[in-house]
Amino acid sequence: MTVATLSLTILAAILLLYAWRRNDGSHRRGIILGWKTLRRTLPLLLVAFAIVGYVNVLSPQTMVQAWLGPDSGWTGLLLAEGLGMLLPGGPYVVFPLIAVLYRAGAGIGPAVTLVTSWAALALISVSFELPFMGWRFTAVRWGLGLTVPLLAGGMVQLIF
Repeated sequence: MTVATLSLTILAAILLLYAWRRNDGSHRRGIILGWKTLRRTLPLLLVAFAIVGYVNVLSPQTMVQAWLGPDSGWTGLLLAEGLGMLLPGGPYVVFPLIAVLYRAGAGIGPAVTLVTSWAALALISVSFELPFMGWRFTAVRWGLGLTVPLLAGGMVQLIF
């Protein structure tokens, strides 16, 4: 059991106990809503983990090392930033994919750039951001967001 699993299990138990002590049926409603969420997201998780498995089996280690390896320099960081923007889904999808690439030989700088780029620049977020925040906000955030992953990966590459 990982630390994350243990932490989430403890948090769920505390919330269940609190909901049960309220004595208003909220513990049952919480379980029902959790089950509905699982049913809705389980197909996505199964497909995502299948993709992770295929990427793990099919990604040539020499190609990953050449394009994203420790010696790929700024070219690897730029490629990692572009890939990070294109990664679909949430952390249960993205982190296993990035972990596969890291184990296949991606350098720590490009791996950090991938994570940072996904978090700051995921293209899917633009479809939500534009209608709510407008073009000006989106352009400013993207202008800054394009530099942060490169700086983070570059600094990690220099330090480690």
